[in-house]
Amino acid sequence: MERKQFDELVQRVFSETEGNLVMIENADGTSRQLRMFVEPLIGVGSADDPLFEEYKKPEAAGPWHRSPKEWLPEAKTAVSLFFPISEEARKSNRAEPVTPSLEWLYCRIEGNEFLRSFIARLRDCLIEEGYQACAPALDERFRAFMDQKPDTGLYPASGGSDLTVYGSTWSERHAAYVCGLGTFGLSKGIITRKGMAGRFASLVTALELKADERPYKGLYDYCIRCGKCIERCPVCAVSEKGKEHKPCHEWLMHVKKEYAPRLGCGKCQTAVPCESRIPAGCGR
Repeated sequence: MERKQFDELVQRVFSETEGNLVMIENADGTSRQLRMFVEPLIGVGSADDPLFEEYKKPEAAGPWHRSPKEWLPEAKTAVSLFFPISEEARKSNRAEPVTPSLEWLYCRIEGNEFLRSFIARLRDCLIEEGYQACAPALDERFRAFMDQKPDTGLYPASGGSDLTVYGSTWSERHAAYVCGLGTFGLSKGIITRKGMAGRFASLVTALELKADERPYKGLYDYCIRCGKCIERCPVCAVSEKGKEHKPCHEWLMHVKKEYAPRLGCGKCQTAVPCESRIPAGCGR
């Protein structure tokens, strides 16, 4: 399969996967339709990219982070996809300074279910074509740590057995960076050419595709450090030093109590210069 054929497969699976159109229930009992995501950006990286080993460092994703070949020994390619959130949902969340909009909450929860269905179908299509594939986020070996002990035996003894972390055995954002989709911002999201307001999905596969060139050299090349995401954060979790995961996570748990079964925030991704593009003046 050539790159053009792969890109066409991604677009076909995106259009055929059900769940991107949802009915939102309004407070007055009426309902309306919302399209959560527009067509994804596609980034391709090598499964042997040395950055995946760099991610195992404690100051990066952490030693519990698995490389592509640890997910799939036959892996030759890592694929990252960025799904920009629709203008309707972004506009709704842009207006309110604290409370997440209903549209944004749907993009976070129902949107996540759509992305899981999409990446599962893309994985299965590759397997049907004869290429082994694995979507780490759907794999039974995947683990996410939210103020928890990784308990993997991988962290250096000097780190202490009481260490708690916010991380996972596969990072969608770090995979996106490898695959040329974008760089980090102060709020730790990835700024793509379609901005930061969106969600990621990824897989690793035995299909060999040429890696995309990374049009950047540094982790924060697309961030202009304007401080708008600092101003937008309801709990001051973002500062000039970056984002503190603990207050962000605690805020999300508070939102979940208010809007269960949904949760979300996205204030640092909307009403900021990097919402839907790479900001002007970033030096790219």
